[in-house]
Amino acid sequence: MISLDVNGTVHRLEVDPETPLLWVVRERLGLTGTKYGCGIEECGACTMHVDGMATKTCQLPAGSVQGKKILTIEGLPEDHPVKRAWIAEEVPQCGYCQPGMVMAAAALLAAHPRPTPAEVDRAMDANLCRCGTYPRIRRAIRRAAERS
Repeated sequence: MISLDVNGTVHRLEVDPETPLLWVVRERLGLTGTKYGCGIEECGACTMHVDGMATKTCQLPAGSVQGKKILTIEGLPEDHPVKRAWIAEEVPQCGYCQPGMVMAAAALLAAHPRPTPAEVDRAMDANLCRCGTYPRIRRAIRRAAERS
């Protein structure tokens, strides 16, 4: 049995501690906002926050994050500046990568409220968008930084 604090609720779960966190959150908790992309921690679709840090979860053993605070896209408030900026800048195209992008951007702005363009590029470099919405993503992050 493992215990996970997800979006402020502690869940006690009968799962193999080696099961990737992504699958525990999606299949056991029913929080399907976070997506499975590449499965090798390369695309960032599976990004959640673990103790406030943007973390890829498709290979992260759930047992390794016991005692830490996990935040999924569902736990990020709807009025969060990044979510509002994403809508204002019409960032999503197919939308598949967007939960991971939003979580990476929110972690960036929590750590660096006024990031430089280079800091934005570095932080978002670990998340891939197959539709190529990168210019809109950068505008949304800049907008969120100005309004937060």
